[in-house]
Amino acid sequence: MGQISDIINMYFVTAPFFLRWYYPKVTFHKSRKDQKIYLTFDDGPIPEVTPFILDTLAEHRIKATFFCVGENIDKHPAIYDRILAEGHQVGNHTYNHLKGWDTPDDMYLQNIARCQKLTGTSLFRPPYARAKKSQLNELYNAYEVVFWDVLSGDFDTRISPEQCYQNVIRNTQNGSIIVFHDNIKALPRVTYALPKVITYLKQAGYDFGTL
Repeated sequence: MGQISDIINMYFVTAPFFLRWYYPKVTFHKSRKDQKIYLTFDDGPIPEVTPFILDTLAEHRIKATFFCVGENIDKHPAIYDRILAEGHQVGNHTYNHLKGWDTPDDMYLQNIARCQKLTGTSLFRPPYARAKKSQLNELYNAYEVVFWDVLSGDFDTRISPEQCYQNVIRNTQNGSIIVFHDNIKALPRVTYALPKVITYLKQAGYDFGTL
């Protein structure tokens, strides 16, 4: 675990082989046969970012999947209700955005269950993509565990908004699951990159779906 942990402390724009090998039951992408992609957003809902994302999706008439933190649902129920009312999918992202590797299994699973009371979803994404195999083994029967195929890097304050945009358009392919974030750290990058990404991918002929 230590060596894997050290490697994943970095992040990769596309999911590397070792990560797919280490988590063989996790969904990293959908069918490569269809020219369809899947936008996902982690960590919300929050008033500073999520409404912008919803407005952008509505403008382009596309749906997406929001992996919500339970604590933020409780803080901002009206925004969460808007996500549902506008036809988007939701997923469980734990109640307190816990890092599984640093959390005892029973506490981690209880935290997921607390979020599940709010979401009632069949989708789960571990924050930071860091969960123990023992934790995920308890979840596979109840959830589709979803990671990513393309990580925008919008959370990385070291990169420019343009680099965030390039990360996505250079690596997206059929079936890609793309990760953005509706959190404060991502704000300048997601608000710049998301509209440009959608426009570019629509012009490239991609359809957009929910997980």
